[in-house]
Amino acid sequence: MHIITIIPARGGSKGIPRKNLLPLHGFPLLSYVIKASTGSEYISRTIVSTDDSEIASIAVKLGAEVVIRPQDISGDEASSESALLHVLQTLIDRNEKIPDMIVFLQCTSPLMITEDIDNAIIIMLGKKADSCLSVSPSHSFLWKENSEEHAVGINHDPRFRKRRQDLEPQYRENGAIYVMKTDGFLKVGHRFFGKTALSVMPPERSWEIDEPFDVFIIEQLLKQQDHDQPVSRLPCPLEAIIFDFDGVFTDNHVYTAQDGSEIVRCYRGDGMGIEKLKKQNIPMLVISKEKNAVVSARCKKLGLECIQGSEKKDIFLAKWLVEKGINPDNVIYVGNDLNDLSSMNMVGCPVAVGDAVPEVKSVAKIILIRYGGMGAIRELSDLICKRIRSG
Repeated sequence: MHIITIIPARGGSKGIPRKNLLPLHGFPLLSYVIKASTGSEYISRTIVSTDDSEIASIAVKLGAEVVIRPQDISGDEASSESALLHVLQTLIDRNEKIPDMIVFLQCTSPLMITEDIDNAIIIMLGKKADSCLSVSPSHSFLWKENSEEHAVGINHDPRFRKRRQDLEPQYRENGAIYVMKTDGFLKVGHRFFGKTALSVMPPERSWEIDEPFDVFIIEQLLKQQDHDQPVSRLPCPLEAIIFDFDGVFTDNHVYTAQDGSEIVRCYRGDGMGIEKLKKQNIPMLVISKEKNAVVSARCKKLGLECIQGSEKKDIFLAKWLVEKGINPDNVIYVGNDLNDLSSMNMVGCPVAVGDAVPEVKSVAKIILIRYGGMGAIRELSDLICKRIRSG
């Protein structure tokens, strides 16, 4: 799979002059998205489309390639799609390899990290989608005025006031990441076509720079991000990984047949993540409170040691670590619910999946972006492999 990134970066900007070169936390705005792209193991080339020589020079110094954009698609009215199409046509004219997929990144989202880009690619491939966009979860009550200037609810019935968390999940396009199959994009000329998938980014990384005040907020968040990189929180050395099953390997839903048998839904990409970890010879164990044949079947397929029907997970875990001679400080435990708390408190690196209960998130050193059964294990695997590659 050949994937490239294209970053449109004009020299002009009405709202904030020279916005793409704006100094932000000590670095030009452009640098953040280039860094996020070049750090991805999936992306082979990062190309900046610009009409500005200074932007071009900085992009090259940061490890990106540059395609100079003509003036007729460099004005305020020019679409981002026109820049993407121009880069692809340039590659065609040069008889260079055309990518299978393109990742379109916007400079105005400097809080995105490499993992966000990788997640969007993984989700698109996993869902066999044609296009994908990054979004931020929204729990807002939305209103509008009708023709009589009466306020009416858009996503809720005002007569039955629900808790925010009980609203149907909705998402806001955050303008950071768009992924597209190249052949489909060349046919339709716009970023959304065919089956479109959503890649959820956390709200704290979904801010965009549109107004001067946004700069102040994002600078504060960048300072926090410097102290909040999940890779740096992984144990070194890493001696073992312990997984809960329900809500970690699965999306926490269960389907019950008439004969009482149960079916759960898992994410295939997590299996690839487990394979990557096995190649690193990292001991892994699944501990499940439930005793269910589906747990045994999934673990057998993945080649994982599995313990089921364990009411006292922490007691068994302590015994297992002693038998293996493993230091608990060098262990990761991945959980999602209250019965994982005691085990998570035993190890040096408790990890929560993205949809874990608040109590679990409060003790976690790392909170994954992805939800249980929706790529959380693959996300953790990629973090661990990144740490190993960096030494």
